[in-house]
Amino acid sequence: MSELSLNPIDWLPHRPPFLLLDMMVSIEPGLRASGLWTLKGDEWFFPGHFPGRPTTPGVLLLESLAQCGGVALLADPRYTGRLPLFGGVEHARFRRQVVPGDTVLLECEMTRLSARGGKGHGRATVDGQVAVEADLLFVLADIS
Repeated sequence: MSELSLNPIDWLPHRPPFLLLDMMVSIEPGLRASGLWTLKGDEWFFPGHFPGRPTTPGVLLLESLAQCGGVALLADPRYTGRLPLFGGVEHARFRRQVVPGDTVLLECEMTRLSARGGKGHGRATVDGQVAVEADLLFVLADIS
C-alpha cells in the first residue's frame, strides 16, 4: 500500500480561508483520521469573535472535525469522486474555549457508512482537554 498524503489539501476541496486543518496526523481510509489545526491569532474570524477576547467559534470547531472526517472518507477508494456534505450534528458539547496560540487535535471516527452517507464521532482537544465532542452526520454527493 502506498503512503497516504498527510496534507489535507490533497484530500479536501476546501481552500483557505475555509480549510480548517493544517496537517493530518493519521489516516485510516474509511475508518478514522486525526489532524491538527493551530490557531495563530490572525484568522479572519477573531476580530469579530470577540473583540478583546478572541475565541474560536464553536461552529468552526465542528466544521474542522467534519473536514477531518472528510479526509477519512475521501481516502477510501469507495468514495472517490464524492463530496461529503454536512447532514447534521447531534450531541454536540463544548467544554473548553479555543483561543489564539492553541493547537487543536482533531479526531473523527466513522461509526456508520453507506453508499449515500453516514455518521462519525468527532472530538477536538487542546493539551489533552476536550474542547468539543459531537456526532456528525453526512451525505455523500456526486461531484459533477
